[in-house]
Amino acid sequence: MFNISKEFAPPFKLIVPYFIMGVIFYALCMGTLFLFDGSMLSYEYISIKAWVHLFLLGFVIFIIVGAMAQLIPVVLEIGHYSVELFYIIFPILTLGLVLLLSGFVIDSTILPYGGSFVFVGFALYLINLFMTLKRVKKFTLVVKSVIIANLFLAIGLILGIMMALNYAGMIHIEISLFLKAHVYLLICGYITLTVMGISLILVPMFGLSHGFNDQSIVLAIYLLSSSVLIVVVASFFKLAFFEYFGYFITVVAYLLYVYQMAIIYKNRARKESDIWSKSMIFAFICLVFSLFFIVAYFIKPNQAYLLVSGFLFFVGFLGFIITAHLYKIVPFLVWFHRFSPLVGKQKVPMMADMVPKKSAHFQFVFTSVGTLFCTLSLLFSQDVLLKAGASFLVIGMMYLIGSLYYMLNFKGK
Repeated sequence: MFNISKEFAPPFKLIVPYFIMGVIFYALCMGTLFLFDGSMLSYEYISIKAWVHLFLLGFVIFIIVGAMAQLIPVVLEIGHYSVELFYIIFPILTLGLVLLLSGFVIDSTILPYGGSFVFVGFALYLINLFMTLKRVKKFTLVVKSVIIANLFLAIGLILGIMMALNYAGMIHIEISLFLKAHVYLLICGYITLTVMGISLILVPMFGLSHGFNDQSIVLAIYLLSSSVLIVVVASFFKLAFFEYFGYFITVVAYLLYVYQMAIIYKNRARKESDIWSKSMIFAFICLVFSLFFIVAYFIKPNQAYLLVSGFLFFVGFLGFIITAHLYKIVPFLVWFHRFSPLVGKQKVPMMADMVPKKSAHFQFVFTSVGTLFCTLSLLFSQDVLLKAGASFLVIGMMYLIGSLYYMLNFKGK
């Protein structure tokens, strides 16, 4: 475990709202699945784009921003350049997402306003991040991955603003080129590189893994960074061969990442199968199947394969890897804030005692079954399966909310 000083740790009330809002947006994602017709879905539908933004920006990125607010001081042992900026970023991103979604489903002229708020929120986040990183003396692989990921975030946001202006009719661009670059920069460039970097810290820490070879993830991060640049440049200049070469490198990078996580898991000292380890295993199984279906799509183009790959990556991989770490990070934050001052003065609970095991188990079971049903629905275009899967996912989501409430309000005995 990292040595954490109160001098560097951000206030508890700063981080928690990001996690709470992220879970609220996750709940909206699961609930809105009932609005789709599983027998006739297309990734080109504006409603699908709205759902993807709700999931990635509302759930995934809100959780990432909150996690980075805590992890940067912990890992680098320096305070934020301006911790107060996180209080400002939160409402700006929330309003931006609401306006962005309104632009997708109500009136496209609202999109530039939503995009502008999102851009301003992330601009403040990036300013704080890079000003903080200026004081770093040792640029480890994790720091490098964070820098590269956030440079991709900045470029992806600029392209997103341009697309929003195009949808509103203010400018005219070749949207397909910008969309491909936007998606690749943010999903593979920002989100995945950030997850890879954080994984190199959190997975060994929570699994108590030591002395493992980390060359696979080193190569994975550099390959993925290179593939993002190749795909973005090749797509704009319509260089098909290099674009597909970039896709190939991306798949290799993800497989190396999976292999590295398997090595870390094998070398763990903590062998018990808790909610974290179960969720992590399920997440990486989903990632492998997501890669299988995206490869199948390139071999034999079938929109169902693309939808399945995306759903498994979003809900199966990102969803489970994030919820897995909520069961570790939230108890730690609550323990550090509420119980660490009492150490040596009275008996304090263990962090494992703060996890509601039954609720967490049911959340895992219902969410994994729901993920399976929705995957089969997308693969075979069956609306009944989609509604069944959405039902399981909503129940799982309710258990997640209950677990989060329990952990945040844990007072001990």
